[in-house]
Amino acid sequence: MDLRAARPDEAVALSELTMRSKAHWGYDAAFLADCQDVLRLRPDDVVARRTVVAERDGAVLGVATLDGEPPGGEIGLLFVAPDAIGRGVGRVLYRHVMAEAARLGFTRVRIESDPHAEGFYLAMGAERQDTNRGTPVLVAWPVRPEPSWSVAWSGAGSTVHVGNVAEFNGQFTGRVRGPDHYSCMAAFCGRKPAMIVLPQQVDDWWVRDTGAVLGWGDVEVHSGVADDGRVSSAIVDRPDLLERLTSRGSAVLPWGRTAAFEPISPSPGGVLAAISRYESKKHGHALFSGLAAEIDGIMVPLQRPAGSRRALARELASGAKVVLKQEYGVGGSGTLIVSPGAQRIGALTRRWAGKLLVEEYVDGSGPYRNPTFDAVVDAAGEVHPVGTGLMDIDGTSYRGVTVGPGVLPERLADTAAEFGIALGHALARERYRGWYDVDFVTDQSGRLAPVEINLRLTGPAVAFHIQAALDRVRGGHHLVRTIDWLPLGARLPSEALRAHVARVARQCQEIGATPLVTIPTAAFDPVPYLGVAIAARTSAALAEAETAIRGANAALSEMFGDLGVNPRDARAARRRRARPRRS
Repeated sequence: MDLRAARPDEAVALSELTMRSKAHWGYDAAFLADCQDVLRLRPDDVVARRTVVAERDGAVLGVATLDGEPPGGEIGLLFVAPDAIGRGVGRVLYRHVMAEAARLGFTRVRIESDPHAEGFYLAMGAERQDTNRGTPVLVAWPVRPEPSWSVAWSGAGSTVHVGNVAEFNGQFTGRVRGPDHYSCMAAFCGRKPAMIVLPQQVDDWWVRDTGAVLGWGDVEVHSGVADDGRVSSAIVDRPDLLERLTSRGSAVLPWGRTAAFEPISPSPGGVLAAISRYESKKHGHALFSGLAAEIDGIMVPLQRPAGSRRALARELASGAKVVLKQEYGVGGSGTLIVSPGAQRIGALTRRWAGKLLVEEYVDGSGPYRNPTFDAVVDAAGEVHPVGTGLMDIDGTSYRGVTVGPGVLPERLADTAAEFGIALGHALARERYRGWYDVDFVTDQSGRLAPVEINLRLTGPAVAFHIQAALDRVRGGHHLVRTIDWLPLGARLPSEALRAHVARVARQCQEIGATPLVTIPTAAFDPVPYLGVAIAARTSAALAEAETAIRGANAALSEMFGDLGVNPRDARAARRRRARPRRS
């Protein structure tokens, strides 16, 4: 099938094609007569309406137009000859029109659809805009160019994703503490995974259903490879798996670079040393201090070593609110806010012995308390900004993030990006290559205080990758919210869990949102939960979908209550499992 621009001398023939296509749906002669003027192409319109035809062997099979001027346009016509309906002509024409809209700078495209064609447009990614009239009105978003950070991170092809979260964290704590549920998140962090390797077992439906939404295609999955969380050692110990990973020519992308991962895919020289240095909160703080003077709107909290245990106890008893930080820690682990009047100071100092840092507490509040900025340093040392987001922090524990247009005020977003890019250039000079982010808190005057660098994938990285995937498949610029610890209400067998997720997805679709399970393995914990991502076009739809998911999960617990089963009684024989550390 070929596509070409229509010619003015074809106007009559193309008008006849549109009428034959309309008549295919069984409309009576009077209705078709009323449609004739609306569906007619005149010679002067052919070029002005950007008319394109699909043909095979010289026979015209379909026609489409892109009407209007940027930023808002309309698919004025999209008709397929009756004998070609169902052969993919409409899909080819639609994708061409939307690609042309993106090239010309359109940001949204309106579609006034025949009722019989509404299902086609919905399947192509358009969304209902007006349901209160006889003729369906939909809106579609042109696919934006692939962002430079996506190409810098994973190239133009498929990638291998390795969930070595526990292994990465363990290099700083001295031991790997078993598989981490967060490893599932590695599956999302690339343009198109060809292979996913995870320490814990995941059900096939999870990868298939997720891939269907994000446009992955076929994905080879190796899960349950490392019950102890040592994914790299498990891969090296299986020559067949190592061969599968390294022989296909795809980039192999771990959650984070470690010495144990080097035999699988060596990192550029200097990367491991940079990670070791700047995952340290002490050295990260020194880097912040060196950059802050150059950028307005940035303040760096004071930080110093804690000194002796006795000196720390005296300071904590003095009444000042401070932040205690172990030199290494992820997602809020190794960080503690101590308020005036804290009890059991002696126990605190014993528990927090070691390489401890005391940092000034940055007082602040409001809806924009915890911004974050992500970027990629490519192989040549160039910094590619990914974006800014707003984290959900409970105390010092990371719970999730929201990314997308308008999530942060422009001033905050610009300041975070300016500082984050400057930090990326500094990391590049230290020979770091790969993903990084910088987390902030805001003070009472709205200044940003950088508090942590992460030289690896992160929870916000997952949100940005999901956003990019949906923008790629459906166009536009989505809002995405991740919730990494969402109580499930009950442990369900695999198929029952899938059915529950499918019901929730249908409910969210009615709201105009798309949910995805990001952490499925925790659904079978003694205290079950899921990691979830929600994508939508508006913040209202995002919030409504989150409420719906929380309600559906809570209803599972109520269902067992109606049966006279107390979930607490069912867990009485075992100790309540602690919530996992955020990564």
